[in-house]
Amino acid sequence: MEEKEIQEQNVQEKETTKKPKGIKRIIASVVIAGLLVGAGFYVVNEMQYESTDDAYVDTTTVNVSPRVSGQIEEVFVKDNQFVHAGDLVAIIDDADYKIKLDQSDANYEKIKLDQSNAKANLVAAESNIALAKKDLERYRNLYEQGAVSKQTFDAAQVKYDSAQANLTQANQALFSDKNGQTVADTNLKTAKAAKDKAALDLSYTKIYAPQSGTVSSRRVEKGMWVTAGSPLFTLVPEDVWVVANFKENQLRGMHPGQPVDIKIDTYPNKVFKGKIDSIQRASGAKSSLFPPENAVGSFVKIVQRIPVKIVFTEEIDTNQYNIVPGMSVVPKVKVK
Repeated sequence: MEEKEIQEQNVQEKETTKKPKGIKRIIASVVIAGLLVGAGFYVVNEMQYESTDDAYVDTTTVNVSPRVSGQIEEVFVKDNQFVHAGDLVAIIDDADYKIKLDQSDANYEKIKLDQSNAKANLVAAESNIALAKKDLERYRNLYEQGAVSKQTFDAAQVKYDSAQANLTQANQALFSDKNGQTVADTNLKTAKAAKDKAALDLSYTKIYAPQSGTVSSRRVEKGMWVTAGSPLFTLVPEDVWVVANFKENQLRGMHPGQPVDIKIDTYPNKVFKGKIDSIQRASGAKSSLFPPENAVGSFVKIVQRIPVKIVFTEEIDTNQYNIVPGMSVVPKVKVK
């Protein structure tokens, strides 16, 4: 009787040990199947995207330069300061340019005042030519009658020609009407152009921000002598985009307008939304300053990279996300 009880107890123990093993196997199978399904979905999902880590934030910076030379009188900006388009950022000493404007203005007024003298000279020239013409006619008649010599007649002719030249010169010294153009008109236009140029140069002594942006690389101080065209500082605008260099075999199926997920290394937990703006019509190597020459004896094929411009489609809070040019980016383009 006791042996029978012992045998039944052993059978029960074996059945209890078999059940947990069976459950573990089922759980393991379910987990493996889930992993396989998840991996399948991941692979299928990844096949719909193209990505690259050869990408960065870009923008077009502006070098702010003076249009005239001179000594800096005041500087109103500092590094990393935001300025708006039209803000006064620096002043050049304008004393010399005020003098040039006064001189040009005086010369312009002088040419206009010279017209009174020119009119008097014209009246005198007209009187002289009238007298010279009468003398020439009289001496011509006397010469034809043999009353005067050829030399006397020639002197009258020279006097008339000289009076005619003086009349022409006097006419040129007067401003013309609407139908003509004289030397005086040209002189007045030249003087006015010089006056306008002097006024323009004077206005250029005040330097304004050409667009809104953040001041960077400031290299100007009060008292410095600057020349026209020399950069004072760089303006970095708020408008930024992404330039992604995709391999040429990744462009298959890629076109402007496709949505892009953008991850910036500085903010790894944030995915920014964007879209493809344009695709460059030349590889990065071809559009470089010194494009490679492949017409040589030894040639190694290298996969080329094509720059793709990606713009942000969401409003970015600049107080929370400081996205600046040069930051590394990983864009993910949905191509299918």
